[in-house]
Amino acid sequence: MKFVIQRDRLLASIQDVMKAISSRTAIPILTGMKIEAKEDGITLTGSDSDISIESFIPKEEDGIVYVEQIEPGSIVLQAKYFPEIVRKVPMNAVEIESDGQLNVTIRSGSAEFKLNGQDADEYPQLPKLHSEDSFELPADLFKNVIKETVFAVSTQETRPLLTGVNVRVQDDQLHFVATDSHRLASRQIPISAAFDFQNVVIPGKSLTELNKILDENQDPVEIRITNNQILFRTKHLYFLSRLLEGNYPDTSRLIPNESKTVLQIDTKELLRSIDRASLLAKENRNNVVKLVTQESGKLEISSNSPEVGRVVEEMSVEEISGEELRISFSAKYMMDALKVIESEQVKIEFTGAMRPFLIRPTDDEDLLQLITPVRTY
Repeated sequence: MKFVIQRDRLLASIQDVMKAISSRTAIPILTGMKIEAKEDGITLTGSDSDISIESFIPKEEDGIVYVEQIEPGSIVLQAKYFPEIVRKVPMNAVEIESDGQLNVTIRSGSAEFKLNGQDADEYPQLPKLHSEDSFELPADLFKNVIKETVFAVSTQETRPLLTGVNVRVQDDQLHFVATDSHRLASRQIPISAAFDFQNVVIPGKSLTELNKILDENQDPVEIRITNNQILFRTKHLYFLSRLLEGNYPDTSRLIPNESKTVLQIDTKELLRSIDRASLLAKENRNNVVKLVTQESGKLEISSNSPEVGRVVEEMSVEEISGEELRISFSAKYMMDALKVIESEQVKIEFTGAMRPFLIRPTDDEDLLQLITPVRTY
């Protein structure tokens, strides 16, 4: 195998593929990165059994030549060293060559590295998913959906299903839901095609890594589902993840049907106010902030930490209606929810001091955040 490749393009692909490579794997060869050279370009592969990523570098695209002097072949290189070598070579042109004894030479300018490779035939074959259940979403929309939901997954392995995002089809809508049982994030988008799959749970870790790799553009991401795996594919990327097994809890019954107090408020102003209040609440385990509605039609945001001090701030609201309210909640949960809302105004619907409350953008009914309050009195 031999080829000469542009360092910057190679490095971008390496960084994508490295997201699937772990030093803690039961299969030793998976600590390496597979490199395959064909006439039309170079494919890099990384996998930790849960996530597998392939990145393709075309020989030429849009009039730009990325790879030259290709002699087909394949090798597995140690992921501990290969990325650092490529990052630090002196020139943009990098020549990579392997011989019949799995010895690899990397040359760039006056620098030359020798690495011991491994036989690519021993690297596990990635399954090529063939199923009828596939659909496409624009990359920028999909990135937004991930951002709006994945932060709410659980980090506790005691309930593995809650570490994933539930995706289901219902009434020509694709529903994405994440919850850690204290908060919930839900997003739905209309789809035109019909699918057989009812319900899958995608690991939050997989979606977080995929979000880092996807470009912020309108290019389609093809999503294909089989029994226990899901494939995300773009023009030059193949991202395969296992699915979490089990029945995701029915979260629809958590969402209140009525509200007793409703307020509409500037999203960023509320976020900044809660951020300030949380400065003195950090000592508390739950980082609790209190919200009180006032007869004057204003809000009071406060936090109190006996060892540290107290902060109180009065806020104007656009609209407020319903009963007076005193409620306490996690500042972190509230800030996480507000950070993913791009709308200038949010509507918050309360059904009492100890009932979960809803946060929605005023201009988008398809995004919903739910937070369970904290009992402080």
